[in-house]
Amino acid sequence: MGLKIEALTGGFADPVFHAQSVFKMLMDGMARPGMIQTVQPEAAPPAPLGSAAGAIALTLCDHDTPVWLSQGLAKSAVPDWLGFHTGAPLTTEKAEARFAFTEAGTTLCPFSLFASGTQEYPDRSTTLVIELSALEGGRRLALMGPGIQSVTEIAPVGLPETFLRLWTENRGLFPRGIDIVLTSGNRLLCLPRTTKITAMEI
Repeated sequence: MGLKIEALTGGFADPVFHAQSVFKMLMDGMARPGMIQTVQPEAAPPAPLGSAAGAIALTLCDHDTPVWLSQGLAKSAVPDWLGFHTGAPLTTEKAEARFAFTEAGTTLCPFSLFASGTQEYPDRSTTLVIELSALEGGRRLALMGPGIQSVTEIAPVGLPETFLRLWTENRGLFPRGIDIVLTSGNRLLCLPRTTKITAMEI
């Protein structure tokens, strides 16, 4: 049986130009942690992968970047869509993944299970893309660190309670560690490993 139609459609209308646009957005986002951006060149990946997460996959993934998918994504048409549009190989081993994607509501595993790079090559780590129900209106978190003048506040909806502990452990590995992109629909914000995240008092 051939690929389903939804695996063949939903890519960028202008792949080179749109990928450059999203790449610049991600670089800006890593330089300014917590800044919410709306992805303009829309991708239309199969559910439950969101539009921004799909655009990130189309931009960053290729045949040299193993991708790990959470269970809900792995059982959907997303693997076929990724394979058709990017050629990226899938891996079930988190430590082998250059990029990892989770759908909204997924329980987060310890970030240390993903590749954290080495002291010599800290960039050989996993970038984790976490889909959430919304990037505003949730528990308030304070961000501090490089790229932030004093404090930036974010309030994503749907981050599990364990996130702050997992993130603190991740920061302790610096310069090793993973970087995270939070997405919701066609919006994203970046959390590089250098960012300190704390809960704000209500």
